Amino acid sequence: MTDFAPPVPAVHPAPVPETTCRRTYDHRLRELAYQAGDAGVAQRLGVPRSTARSWMRRGMPEVVTLDVLDSDASELRAQIVRLENRVRMLLAIVRLLFCVFRISGVRLDGDRVPSGEGKTKLLSAIQHARTSLKLTVVLRLIGLSPSRHYAWTKRQMECVLDDRSSCPRSWPGQVTATEILSMHDMATSPEHRHMSVRTLALHAQRLGRVFVSAGTWLRFIRERGWRRPRTRVHPASPKQGVRATKPNEYWHIDVTIIKLLDGTKVYIHAVIDNLSRRILAWKVALRLEPQNTCAVLVEAGKTLPPEEDPATVVADSGVETSMVPSMPFLVSLAYAGCLPRSKVGRPCRPTCPAPS
Repeated sequence: MTDFAPPVPAVHPAPVPETTCRRTYDHRLRELAYQAGDAGVAQRLGVPRSTARSWMRRGMPEVVTLDVLDSDASELRAQIVRLENRVRMLLAIVRLLFCVFRISGVRLDGDRVPSGEGKTKLLSAIQHARTSLKLTVVLRLIGLSPSRHYAWTKRQMECVLDDRSSCPRSWPGQVTATEILSMHDMATSPEHRHMSVRTLALHAQRLGRVFVSAGTWLRFIRERGWRRPRTRVHPASPKQGVRATKPNEYWHIDVTIIKLLDGTKVYIHAVIDNLSRRILAWKVALRLEPQNTCAVLVEAGKTLPPEEDPATVVADSGVETSMVPSMPFLVSLAYAGCLPRSKVGRPCRPTCPAPS
């Protein structure tokens, strides 16, 4: 036996009435008809008769508008002149107040405002200024941090703006805002750029300004991003080394150490001309000995023309050049043209290091 279900009647949605557009009229038109006492003035401009008669019966409502809409051009020009004079006067007053504010050294980000009444007045002035300026601009002008403004606003709702204690320290070892300001001035001052952080901490203690450790100084410098001046006290080192004006005026001699795959080392002695950068003589040896330096100098001296002046040998203070050569070597250098013959018999010392 099957269950019989009655037919479900069709549901038709209710007709939605068409919305009529409500006409709006200028309040000055309503004021004109009411002051004239004649509804026909509005009817001749297309206002329905019922609407015009209701205007006459109800009277004029309160309307928010501007007075300048009813002023002529001469009155508007006079008002502009008065406003410009007032703006100039206010700008002069603001400049004077900013000058006094800067000279007095008042800093709301560091100085305390213990009075709750003073905080209330300041918050009220900030709220009034927000109608013309952004909150960030207002706080930057008066030197108040956003976090401090938020804390004051929150405490104002709880009516606890008065400070509980007049001591600027919450615990005995806390660094006050005045001490932080002194640390910033000393850390960024060019007068103390030659002092290390430890020396600066001791100097501040001797002056009686800040009594904190060097670690606290380093922590504040790192956390607050204080950049210490890095101007050079000593003159800059020269960027250009020895420069010859002609060939065979300056020779450079040095040794290059090369480590082979089997772990042994070889030493390459070479003499190079300063002007042409030409390698005049070179020698590979298994030991670092002064005799190899003498051999490459003698070999390089053979390339000197006999009529030219002897060359000046520039070497470093390595063991291969710092040892005093023997007399036969000086004689061989003199006859090879590396040294003048009047210097034979004198000790041979290396000159300034070669430029890199």
